[in-house]
Amino acid sequence: MKAQVNEIKISYKGGLKSSMWKKINTSQDAAELLYEDWNKDTIGIQETFKVVLLNNSNKVKGVYQLMQGGITGTLIDLRILFAVILKSLSVAIILTHNHPSGKLEPSEADKRLTNKIKQASGLFDISILDHLILTPDGDYYSFSDNGIL
Repeated sequence: MKAQVNEIKISYKGGLKSSMWKKINTSQDAAELLYEDWNKDTIGIQETFKVVLLNNSNKVKGVYQLMQGGITGTLIDLRILFAVILKSLSVAIILTHNHPSGKLEPSEADKRLTNKIKQASGLFDISILDHLILTPDGDYYSFSDNGIL
């Protein structure tokens, strides 16, 4: 008797032509795109972690919401993060999460997570361009601009 196994399909559906993709040149470009995309009903209530997926011209392929957590934090599963990055064939990413409290400074946990993702991304030749923290008021903190990436 022949063994049966489940079929696994991996796909990425892009609806926009690449000529329409937004190019990210600065942290402000990314912050504006993300703040516009963020759910304004929850940005001041729940912490959410997203990843911006980029091609080799720093054009946005898409924004993926990885996790939505509680008031003071959210857990990130690196396996899911990298499944999304690899599935979309992205070569660069921008990490982002919000601080419902409005505090702009990254926590030690934020820094540790960023370093962990940075180490793992090196194995796949994926560049982390930035990690942005957004506040409900639209302010942001850039790890890259502050030299801690």
